[in-house]
Amino acid sequence: MGIGREVVFGDALPVAERYAAFLETAGVERGLMGPREVDRLWERHLINCAVVSEAIPADARVVDVGSGAGLPGIVLAIVRPDLRIILLEPLLRRTTFLDECVEMLDLRNVEVRRGRAEDMVGEITVDVATARAVAPLKRLVTWALPLLRPDGELLALKGERAAAELDEAEPVLKRLGARSTELLQVGRGMVDSPTTLVRVVAGRGEAVGPRQRAPRRAKGSRKRSS
Repeated sequence: MGIGREVVFGDALPVAERYAAFLETAGVERGLMGPREVDRLWERHLINCAVVSEAIPADARVVDVGSGAGLPGIVLAIVRPDLRIILLEPLLRRTTFLDECVEMLDLRNVEVRRGRAEDMVGEITVDVATARAVAPLKRLVTWALPLLRPDGELLALKGERAAAELDEAEPVLKRLGARSTELLQVGRGMVDSPTTLVRVVAGRGEAVGPRQRAPRRAKGSRKRSS
C-alpha cells in the first residue's frame, strides 16, 4: 500500500482536499472528470500527479500543456509553491474551471492561459513542460518542445505504452533536435504503482523558430541521445 496523501502532500493537504472536492462536484458536473473516477481520484489522479514534482528542479518555470482540469498543473502548484506554472488550455469551459480553481485555492504561482501550444511559440519559454492524457508522444513533442528553453525538459505522464510511444516518436524527436530521452518512474515507495514519465530534453539549437507553428504530424530507465 502506498504511503498516503498525508505524506505526499504534507502541509499542503488541506489545499489538495479542497481541490479534490471541487473536482468531485464541479469537475464532474462540467464533464471534466468522469463520475467513475471519483472513487479513485486520490490514488489515480492527485497522488499520481503529485509525485511528478520529484523530477522538476527548484524554482522552475513550467507550462502544463492541455491542462484540462488541472492535472498535473494544479497539483504541482499545490505541492511545489516554488514553481511558476502556466496552465495552457484551448477550451474556454476548461480555462473557466481552471481560473475558478486558482482563485479558490489562492495559487499565486499559477497563470491560466487560453490557447493552443503551437500558437504560443515565442510567447512562452519555460524550463519544463508537462502533459497528461493529451496526445500520443509523437504529436505531443511537436507542441511542447518549441516552448522549452535550450536543455529544457518535457515530462509526459504515460502508461503501459510509454516505451512504444517513445519508439514511434523517434523520427520526430530527431527532426526537432531533441538531445536525449529517458523513461523513468517517480513515486517509488510512495504509491502502489509508480508514475511513468517520458523525459525529453530539448536541444541547444532552435529546431522550431519563434512563432513558427510546429508540424501537426510528424526498461526501467532507458536513455537515448540523438
